[in-house]
Amino acid sequence: MKTKFLSVVTALAAVTIVMSSCGKKQQMTMPAANFETMLVQTRDLVIDSKFSATIRGRQDIDVLPQVSGTLQKLCVTEGQKVTKGQTLFVIDQVPYQAALNTAEAALNAAKAGLATAQLNYDSKKELFDQHIVSDFDVQQAMNQLQTVKAQVAQAQAQVVNARNSLSYTVVKSPANGVVGTLPYRQGALVSPSMPKPLTTVSDNTQMYVYFSINESQLLSIARDHNGSLEAAIAAMPKVKLQLVDGSAYDQEGTIESVSGVVDRATGTVQLRAVFDNPMKLLHSGSTGTVLMPLTYNDVVTIPSSAAVQSQTKYIVYTVDKENVAHSRVVDVSTQHAGDDFIVLDGLEKGEKIVAKGAAMVKNGQNIKPNTEETEK
Repeated sequence: MKTKFLSVVTALAAVTIVMSSCGKKQQMTMPAANFETMLVQTRDLVIDSKFSATIRGRQDIDVLPQVSGTLQKLCVTEGQKVTKGQTLFVIDQVPYQAALNTAEAALNAAKAGLATAQLNYDSKKELFDQHIVSDFDVQQAMNQLQTVKAQVAQAQAQVVNARNSLSYTVVKSPANGVVGTLPYRQGALVSPSMPKPLTTVSDNTQMYVYFSINESQLLSIARDHNGSLEAAIAAMPKVKLQLVDGSAYDQEGTIESVSGVVDRATGTVQLRAVFDNPMKLLHSGSTGTVLMPLTYNDVVTIPSSAAVQSQTKYIVYTVDKENVAHSRVVDVSTQHAGDDFIVLDGLEKGEKIVAKGAAMVKNGQNIKPNTEETEK
C-alpha cells in the first residue's frame, strides 16, 4: 500500500515539473507585441470652452401698480415696443379723482380760515397798539394764526398725495423696451401687493448673458494678469454665443464683469457678457451656450487612443529604455483639443508612451515600438 502511494506522488510531481517547464518555455518564447509609440511634447493651445448661459435684457423692469383698483384699460399688447413714459395701463380713476376733489376743497376751507385768522391777528395787533387790548389777546390771535397756517400746509400735502394717487392710476413705461406677458386683463382687481407684476418691460437693445466658470479657472485667469481681475476682464477676448437651436449668434460679446463672490454650492463664479441685439433675435429669459476661448500655454497633449479611462482617472503606458510598458495614472482636463487630451499632471515632456492601442497593453509587457520617433 505504501509503495502504491509513493508511486502516485512521484507521478504527480513529474507532471507538475513538466507543466512548469512548459509554462516557462512558453513565457520566455512569447514575442513582444507591436505598438505605436510617441515622445511626449508640449504645445500652446486656444480652445473654445463651452459654458451654459442665461440671457436677460439690459433692463428687465417689473411694472407694479402703486395704487389699488380695477384695471380699466390695457393700452399695449404683449411684445409691443414701448418708449419711456408711454401709457401701459389705466386703473379706475373715479375714487382717486373724488379724493383729490375732497382734498382741494379742504385746502380751500383751510385757506379761508387762514385769511380769517390773519384778519383777526391784524385787528388785535392794531388794538394793542392803541392800548385797547392786552398782549395776551395779541398772542392768542398769533397762536390761532399759526394753527391755521399748519392746517393749510397739511391740506396742501393731502392735495399732493391725492394728485399723486390719481396720477398713479395711469401706469407708464419706466424705460424703452418690449412689453412682456400681460397676466391681468380688463376688470381685474390689482394692487401693489399682488404676486405678479402687471408686466415686465425689457430693454433688449443690448442683452446681458450670464455664465459661470469654476474657481480654478478664475484664479488661472487672474494670475495671468498679476492677480488683478480688472486687468483680466479688460484683456479677456470676445466671446461667442450659441443659441438653443445650435446656431451661432452673429454678434460677438464683451465680458463686462465678474462676480466677486464664489458660489459655495457650486464653487463657481458668475461672469456677465453683453451682446448687441440689433435684430431683436435674443429674448430675455432664454438660454444658450457661451463659447469662450481659453489659452493653454506649454501643455502636454496626448491622443485619446493613448489613454484608458479607469473610473474618474485615465491610465497611460510609458515605455522605458528596455521597451517595457509601465502603467501610470494621469490627470486629464475636461477640455479636449480635438481628439487629443490635455494632460494636467502625470506626464513630462520627452517621455515615451504607447500612442495607440493602450487598452491592449498589460503592465510590465515588452513593447516592440513601430514608430519610436513619433512626436506629438
